[in-house]
Amino acid sequence: MPYPRELDDSALSAAAAAVEPLARRLGLSEDLARYAPFRFQAHDGRPTLHLDDLSGIPFLDGVAGIEEYQHRARVRCGEGDVFASVTPPIEGYEAYCRDVLGLGAPEFVQAEPVGAPLYVAAACRAEPAFSALCDKARDGLVLHPYMAMEALWELGAALHEATGAPISVLGPPPPVTWVANDKALFDELVHAVVGRDMLVDTARVSDSTALADALWTLAQRHDRVGLKRTRCASAMGNEVHESQALRHLGKVGVEALVDAFLHRTRWEGDEELLAVAWEDTELSPSTQLWIPPAGQGSPRLDGIYEQILEGPEKVFLGSRPSQLGEALETRIADAALRVAAGLQALGYVGRCSFDHLVVGERVLFTECNGRWGGTSTPMSLLDRLFDERPPYRAQDVMHPSLKGRPFPEITAALGDDLWSPSNPRGRFVLYNTGPLRTAGKLDVISLADNQDEAERGMLEVLPARLGFA
Repeated sequence: MPYPRELDDSALSAAAAAVEPLARRLGLSEDLARYAPFRFQAHDGRPTLHLDDLSGIPFLDGVAGIEEYQHRARVRCGEGDVFASVTPPIEGYEAYCRDVLGLGAPEFVQAEPVGAPLYVAAACRAEPAFSALCDKARDGLVLHPYMAMEALWELGAALHEATGAPISVLGPPPPVTWVANDKALFDELVHAVVGRDMLVDTARVSDSTALADALWTLAQRHDRVGLKRTRCASAMGNEVHESQALRHLGKVGVEALVDAFLHRTRWEGDEELLAVAWEDTELSPSTQLWIPPAGQGSPRLDGIYEQILEGPEKVFLGSRPSQLGEALETRIADAALRVAAGLQALGYVGRCSFDHLVVGERVLFTECNGRWGGTSTPMSLLDRLFDERPPYRAQDVMHPSLKGRPFPEITAALGDDLWSPSNPRGRFVLYNTGPLRTAGKLDVISLADNQDEAERGMLEVLPARLGFA
């Protein structure tokens, strides 16, 4: 890859100095003290518990099949690991991961639901799952979650108390998790490290009247504007408007529109709100990073991707490796690494990604995904399967004819187009197959020798093989 992959020591020090005022304002050093016993430092031979608890992100009920996304954790697992969910794996999928892809044979723990099915960590603290995890943790355990929310640290503490074994969480403590995942706090961090010029024109407010005023003001100088909740994923907390239409409504009409947005997104007055310029660009790259504990080296840039987005709110559908060119990718990489170094200095550890916009000559940050996600999961899976990533396109595939269709029937339909180490000319790798049950949806990676053929595989070959071309 031509762009920078890491930072030197001077750049790391500069980023750490830049975020120190933010850390003091948030009182992070005091907040982080209680998480210190369980903070991850290094892999030391202990097995890893992978679990994808998505309960900390609002409005995911708008994502089809979301209750089955917890099985994405399986493709991060290796031999000797364990993964947990509150729903059973789809028939045939474990054999596919183990025998076709060669991803080892981790243990599976199915927990009984405690409330909503997304609350996997809470379910793991109840029996019989907790006893099974204690048995696995007798000599120590690393918890590697989708997103390191409070419930994951509570699970780690409970396992330690029950077993006396060393337990650590491979992820940032919750106060730092929310610096990354809260759009308002992340804006502060970007501003501190790389400057306001790398942010979208944004107003940050705390009540509906101020939000309406901010949206009205932005509509006077931009063609399109948007409303954003600060802690949502997959554009579920976004709403986009043409400024001309808002000007036609007038200020009273805009106030009503804002009230409707806050009602729809169930705002309870305890979270800041954003009004933003909605930039007119099709270039929305994503940078994928791995952040080690502070003092253990630079954040690592694992790739730059073009996001495949749908609709005016830009709902995430999938991704493909960037083809933006070396000069632009180098600028994006440098900025992303510096912001990642700022997060590292605050205490961030683990997988992280940034969403960007390219507007003319400007590279802008729009948000951070302080967790695993729809781009990092297939990227990391391919890193397990290949010495060097091939051209590919990864995305959700959803069709009514797939709903309830048995997974072995799908693999049979793909036949010799299904990739495996023994069939390296195969086109497709499958994962996140649980939503087939209720939503007719799975995730697919289309592989090829060149990007155009990877696109054709996803858009033409796959639908034809599965019978909905």
